[in-house]
Amino acid sequence: MSESYIQDLFAERIGGRNYGKATAIYKFEKIKRAKKAAREAHPGIELLDLGVGEPDEMAFSEIVRVLQEEASRPENRGYADNGGPELKAAAARYLERMCGVRVDPDTQVTHSIGSKAALTLLPACFINPGDIVLMTTPGYPVFGTHARYYGGEVHAMKLTEENQFLPDLGAVPADVLKRAKVMVLNYPNNPTGASATPEFFRDVVAFAKKNRLIVIHDFAYAALVFDGRPLSLLSTPGAMELAVELHSCSKNFNMTGWRCGFVTGNSDMVRAYSDVKDNSDSGQFLAIQKAAAYAFDHPEITRKIAHKYSRRMDLLIPVLQNLGFKTRKPKGSFFIYVRAPKSALGGGEKIDFYDAESFSQWLIAEKLISTVPWDEAGPYIRFSVTFAAHGETEEKRVVAEIESRLAGTQFAF
Repeated sequence: MSESYIQDLFAERIGGRNYGKATAIYKFEKIKRAKKAAREAHPGIELLDLGVGEPDEMAFSEIVRVLQEEASRPENRGYADNGGPELKAAAARYLERMCGVRVDPDTQVTHSIGSKAALTLLPACFINPGDIVLMTTPGYPVFGTHARYYGGEVHAMKLTEENQFLPDLGAVPADVLKRAKVMVLNYPNNPTGASATPEFFRDVVAFAKKNRLIVIHDFAYAALVFDGRPLSLLSTPGAMELAVELHSCSKNFNMTGWRCGFVTGNSDMVRAYSDVKDNSDSGQFLAIQKAAAYAFDHPEITRKIAHKYSRRMDLLIPVLQNLGFKTRKPKGSFFIYVRAPKSALGGGEKIDFYDAESFSQWLIAEKLISTVPWDEAGPYIRFSVTFAAHGETEEKRVVAEIESRLAGTQFAF
């Protein structure tokens, strides 16, 4: 059969006439296939999934109750456009209570249909052909993907263990800085679990001012910290002049799939985002926004969630350390990021791993333990403590099972 003329009409940004013909398999699809094969090969053995980067529990019942009540109110039936006043006001209260940051809810806050949606729209506000975006790697690629759609380029700033998984700002080449316009950061960080420091954020603001950059801080794991208050970039002197911050309900309140958050910070940047958003969506359902507003007014919910992840890390990290993995408890998020071993010896057989992905695939196939590999800045594995478990007894059982399956295996690093 001859090829349809439609094949010639796909945009170059998604591959042009070669769209759909690529044979490369995305790593998350490889993980999905490996898990399916492992379950089929070992139907009686539980697959322990430590790769899932989302909460293992539903939203708290009181948040669901607010949604149910608000969904029945006729005044919530219409388009929300750039957000209802309840969400904006609650967002401002949340920022001041949790982070010590004051913003005007009318001019410095607008709602988003989740952080991912915000990251897809913000490039339209700033990126022209030839502009460069500074992005950390490994990291969440969405802003960079859409920047390229607009003819922009991405410069990767590697996150290394030697630099506490913070980007080395001084390593950005001068010729890159001449065309750079945006820096995208994410702390607490996915996948490394690293947290920023006040000193680092001060350096970021000074660097951005010197090089005429704007900064976008994806604060999706904002309140999932184990000690103290969340560190907002906007609490840094001067940051409000050049930055916006993205907040989300998904991780902080177990509201994955509800698709609700907010963008806040510099009023001009917030207005630009709102203008682009006006031409992209008609806003999240107001009942969801009002449930999110309730959540932002009850930060004790997030503290309970963070306590659970902290408890799970206290169980899992000693097990990994005893197996030879070099790791320590992060200050926030639900991720443990460790260097992958070069080989494993067990049952008299040695297995060599040429990268983190090969180790991850072995873990799934041989041990039925799923993780996420990252090879962009060295071979690392991300364990997420969002594994399915209800209550402390079940958490201990899952971690004990992980320890049992890996006992007797010697890893070489």
